[in-house]
Amino acid sequence: MELRGKSLRLRSLLGTSWVVALCVGLRAVCAGDCPADGRTWVPNGDKCYHFLHGEEDSIKSYTFERAATLCHGFGLLSIQSAEENDFVINYSREVWKGAVVMWLGMYFDTNSDSMRWLNEKPVTFTNWESADPSDLLPTETCVALHSDTGRWENVSCTNDVENGVVCEALQETKQAKQKPSALISTLVILSVVAIVSVSGVIWFLHQKHNFGSTIFTAFEYHPPFRVLDTDQSCLVEAEETDNVP
Repeated sequence: MELRGKSLRLRSLLGTSWVVALCVGLRAVCAGDCPADGRTWVPNGDKCYHFLHGEEDSIKSYTFERAATLCHGFGLLSIQSAEENDFVINYSREVWKGAVVMWLGMYFDTNSDSMRWLNEKPVTFTNWESADPSDLLPTETCVALHSDTGRWENVSCTNDVENGVVCEALQETKQAKQKPSALISTLVILSVVAIVSVSGVIWFLHQKHNFGSTIFTAFEYHPPFRVLDTDQSCLVEAEETDNVP
């Protein structure tokens, strides 16, 4: 039982080590999936984020249109879940000093009479600061995110200026799926070889423990003559003594 327990623990350890090595390898391969345009991009989930002017002491203010052009072909921030909203808020506090109001890449779609993201995805998550309807015209309504509360606010797309600009881009997952194939194959092969080798050693020791040294009896040396035991040696010695004149 003790040897079997050791075998199970070793197998578990090897399996855990393989998973850790695999995750590290995948992370190393996927680390370069953000745009390589000289700007600092922060990966999270399947997106990358660039916080504009994050290292400056004073943050400039931009209109919605100007903020969109500063992303240079990438989209303004869109938020699809509470987890993503929390990530942006928490990271913005590390980048910017004090409270910041960030533009969200959202606009009013006259075809559907609803708000939509600039990437044409529907709005499935919201975090409004107030449930009261906005007094702005729908076509002039944009949305801003407050870093101190994490809440959203309706603002004017043309008259209001905000001091936080966050650009986003999707990670290039197609290349990431092709690169780790050789690494995964190597890790799997090495893991299988290691598990089989250790299991074989454990099985051998287990057999030896159960059957004693019977495994090695076939290899023991047997002398060509029989050695008498102690009692028989004493009898032979007594007979020789009686025969002495």
